[in-house]
Amino acid sequence: MDGNHIEKNKRKANMLINETSPYLLQHAYNPVNWYPWGKDALEKAKSEDKPIFLSIGYSSCHWCHVMAHESFEDEEIARIMNENFVNIKVDREERADLDDVYQRVCQLAAGNGGWPLSVFLTPDQKPFYIGTYFPKNSKYGMPGFMSILRQLADTYVNNRREVLSATSEFMHALSGAAEDISTNRPLGAEPERSILDEAAVSLLHFGDSTYGGFGQAPKFPNPSNLLFLLRYYELSKISKFKDFVVFTADKMISGGIHDHLGGGFARYSTDQKWLIPHFEKMLYDNALLIQLFSEIYQVTRDEKYIEVLHKSIKYVLREMTSKDGCFYSAEDADSEGEEGKYYLWTKREILDILNNETEADLFCLYYGVTEGGNFEGKNILNSQNNQAFLSQKFDKPVQVIKSILRSSEARLFEARLHRVRPGKDDKAITSWNSLMMSALVKAYRVTSEETYLNAAVKATDFIEARMSSPDGRLRRIFKNDQPKLNGYLDDYAFYVNSLIDLFEVLPIPRYMDSALRHTDFVIDHFWDKSKNDGFFFTSDDHEELIIRTKNYYDLAIPSGNSVAAMNLMRLYHFSQRDDYLKKSEDIFRSVSSIARDNPFGFGHFLISLYMYVKKPIEFTVVQGREPNEDTFYNMLMLLNKAYIPNGIFAYVRSKTDFNQLEQQLPFFKGKLELISPQLNHSTRAYVCKNFVCSPPMYTFRELENQIDPNNLLGD
Repeated sequence: MDGNHIEKNKRKANMLINETSPYLLQHAYNPVNWYPWGKDALEKAKSEDKPIFLSIGYSSCHWCHVMAHESFEDEEIARIMNENFVNIKVDREERADLDDVYQRVCQLAAGNGGWPLSVFLTPDQKPFYIGTYFPKNSKYGMPGFMSILRQLADTYVNNRREVLSATSEFMHALSGAAEDISTNRPLGAEPERSILDEAAVSLLHFGDSTYGGFGQAPKFPNPSNLLFLLRYYELSKISKFKDFVVFTADKMISGGIHDHLGGGFARYSTDQKWLIPHFEKMLYDNALLIQLFSEIYQVTRDEKYIEVLHKSIKYVLREMTSKDGCFYSAEDADSEGEEGKYYLWTKREILDILNNETEADLFCLYYGVTEGGNFEGKNILNSQNNQAFLSQKFDKPVQVIKSILRSSEARLFEARLHRVRPGKDDKAITSWNSLMMSALVKAYRVTSEETYLNAAVKATDFIEARMSSPDGRLRRIFKNDQPKLNGYLDDYAFYVNSLIDLFEVLPIPRYMDSALRHTDFVIDHFWDKSKNDGFFFTSDDHEELIIRTKNYYDLAIPSGNSVAAMNLMRLYHFSQRDDYLKKSEDIFRSVSSIARDNPFGFGHFLISLYMYVKKPIEFTVVQGREPNEDTFYNMLMLLNKAYIPNGIFAYVRSKTDFNQLEQQLPFFKGKLELISPQLNHSTRAYVCKNFVCSPPMYTFRELENQIDPNNLLGD
């Protein structure tokens, strides 16, 4: 640390010291006089006629840490900032609304966005200069942050006309960019099969046939696109779509993006081969990948996907779960000031820990470990050889090879626990928690592991008790034993989706009550009542910002509109409320033509559209009251392991309040209590499609025949 930097314990805390966000608290002792976004900072800017410097980032963001160390810990830069600007720090995971608005500005100005996001605003919050990471001094053609500060401070005082001209241009452009898709888009495109056909072909064409995934570098997992291609395989029966998904999953699993010792996946790979990750781990990535591996298992029945799934969930439950049952947000890329240090190995370290030359050689050969390393002189573990090859080379049975690898992994994992861990962002975010709850339910279905279902139930109970109100309003953040900030569309949509997922395997009326209540709230407060084409990102009683945005793009996580469209469709089948179906169709008609032309940004929308085009199939299994009843559980196992992505399920146990379910939801009418009382003692299953239901099926074999693709899933 150079002379311009001062030790934390000698600094005076700034206005971030009372915040709960780990990201904001990281900056609480900067010499910069940071404020959180709020009335105090905004009024100060107006009263003093000072421009605002708005810095948006998140706790596990590597380049946020770099800019903080280079600039925000620097005394000279802090002096310039404090004298000339009102400086505001925002955690993009807390204030996703602000991030959404100003990322759109960055896209308009530079053609891309990212974090840290650096925005210069007038006191009325209008942007006049924007960028992402700036080095302290100019280099590699990038302007230096110090010179930017001085130039903009001078311009604001001495050339206000130039500032106002820039804000006028930004605001004019932004007025047409409040929605992800053009306001001049063609309307009325019917949601039909041809849209799925064209989207799938285009998406596969964009795929990397050498290393899997999409594009070159950096490379993100994009689970939504892969999940759509699996569905298109089911729809078309064309194997190349499935094969690409499996190929991509295998490349990610073997690559350095996968934590082979501790489980879980990093946010993205900095190279094309999935070798060198950006080492931060995000809750949402791991939730979506768990869902992907579950579905790949349903399609392939390959147990290796179950192994990866177990390992990923074990990581989440071990490292990312609070004692109350909610899930933390992220783990940093850095530890002890170095990116990836926690995860890297030298060959000598491995030899010393394993203390067995043969086992060490076997491990190093399998995981590509060399003396020279593959990342800054050290090694990122990535599996380069299959176990059959090692079996031949070391003249040992495959099971012995596998045992040696598992034992070696366990010893290295134990040794790694003694290192300094990356920082953890231990706030809970409703939308991300909901993604993990859905992932746990999906994993439970393919593994029958009750621990996963129990974790989903506990997290749901937590949100209901601590982050939900009786009128249907959700809070966004939970930290330091306090909920804060009203929820955004993502929070409602993802949470409702997780409630429906949970209700399908555990049809307790309160889960559906909550799903319906939150759905009605989001319709009342988020739906665009003038255009009737989707939901806004914020509610109608939210803090007024310079624009109110509407999101459709599915990027690292699905958009709220894509998930809400699916929710409304599923809830229609349970409730028979026509207004739900109508709104989902409004979203489909609004977005379908854009998704067809640009499928990469609409993976989850296409998943929802697949469900609509294919038409849902309803499966109900009712447990009988006979003792030693195995048929119910056998039927559940059959349905849970089958790949039926357009299925809507309800598994009703004998202890369920049948009357309450029948009164609550038309879906159950005539299925729970039969006219002939003696038949109520027997487990039975129903399959319904196009408003026609099968007679009750009382045997496993009948249900198995019914779900045969030739009988059920054809067009």
